[in-house]
Amino acid sequence: MSDSDPSRNGDDRWAQYRQRLIRLGQTSVGERILIAVSALLLSIVVGTVIVTVAGLMATCRSPVLTFGSTTLCYDPFYVFNRLFLGALGDPFAGGWSPLNAQFAATLRETTILVFTGLSVALAFRAGIFNIGTQGQLIIGALAAALTVLWAGSLVSGTLALVLFIPLGLLAGAIGGGLYGAIPGALKAYADANEVITTIMLNFVAVRVTLYLVRNHFADPTSQATQTRTLPVEGQFPSILFDPRTDFSLLALLLALAFVGGVYYLLEHTAFGYDLRTAGIQPAAAEYGGVDSARTILTSLTLSGALGGIGGAVFVMMTLGKFQTGIPSYGFDGITVSILAGNNPIGAVFAALLFGVLKSGSNVVAFATNVPPQLVGVLRGLIILFVAMPEFFRIIGRRLATREPDSPAAATAGGGADD
Repeated sequence: MSDSDPSRNGDDRWAQYRQRLIRLGQTSVGERILIAVSALLLSIVVGTVIVTVAGLMATCRSPVLTFGSTTLCYDPFYVFNRLFLGALGDPFAGGWSPLNAQFAATLRETTILVFTGLSVALAFRAGIFNIGTQGQLIIGALAAALTVLWAGSLVSGTLALVLFIPLGLLAGAIGGGLYGAIPGALKAYADANEVITTIMLNFVAVRVTLYLVRNHFADPTSQATQTRTLPVEGQFPSILFDPRTDFSLLALLLALAFVGGVYYLLEHTAFGYDLRTAGIQPAAAEYGGVDSARTILTSLTLSGALGGIGGAVFVMMTLGKFQTGIPSYGFDGITVSILAGNNPIGAVFAALLFGVLKSGSNVVAFATNVPPQLVGVLRGLIILFVAMPEFFRIIGRRLATREPDSPAAATAGGGADD
């Protein structure tokens, strides 16, 4: 076969691409931070071009700039200023306080996204694609609300103050965990595709909770489909921040505690080693004595429990009641997990970035005349640019574990950044 043979050239090119992916999978933490920052800056440059072009094509009464007969309706620099600095409450403005309402809104989004990011990341580390965190969050939210309302009819006073929040969190964990165990059992013992089952169970969760709240647990004084308001003892207290911001520093600290707990579970326990090994090299894990069925079931149950706790926090911190139409925190958690490289600690920073973008998008909508569709494009562009290098790094890491001579293959258990 000649050197110019097309099939051989194609194989050579694939081998080169494979080696590049493997190299990307072995990048250091410093290199990954540099790549992420570069990707963020590049997304801003591309976004600036998009906003400028859209501003030139749009028609408006008060253009920000005029070139003869050509007008620019949107100021791209001000748009990104509002998107990032606006989400923090203008930190460079005079009299700025870290306790401002806009920063509280950013931290509120971040808190919920930490839980959903952890939920998805834990399952991903086991090699399981849990797309059902949204449904698990919804079930956990309703379970927490109903449990606290039930306890409120029995207990009051100091005991309620001590009991209700832990009880609501426990109910959310049990509800989300049991709902996550359903696709876990189907995957472990019936070899059902977890992507399909978890996606379908999202819709089931929405419809079941809608039926239950509308027909059995509705607040008779409200036209909305919601439960009665939780007792004050069952809601997270607003520490330092204004109660009207619907954010609790205690809930954020709880989320950070779970980050530490999940990190310890994955990196410093025998179960975490089994879970990571099963996710990277399932055949080797089975050969080493890992019970794959038990690992699948347990990991999806724990993943669902984390999503359920996120739902409980949303109910007890943000809403103060269960209400249908919960935002898509579970689906956003998938992006958070990818941005973090399935790293529990990285999930904090990824959730913060996502929280800034979500909160900043609202600021842009109020402070500028930029259409919300364009703001959504900018937010998606930033996420895409930052997430794609990490996505390919995960692929490269998995390819490396299948290379017998690669350094990563010698440590199939994986590290904290898998």
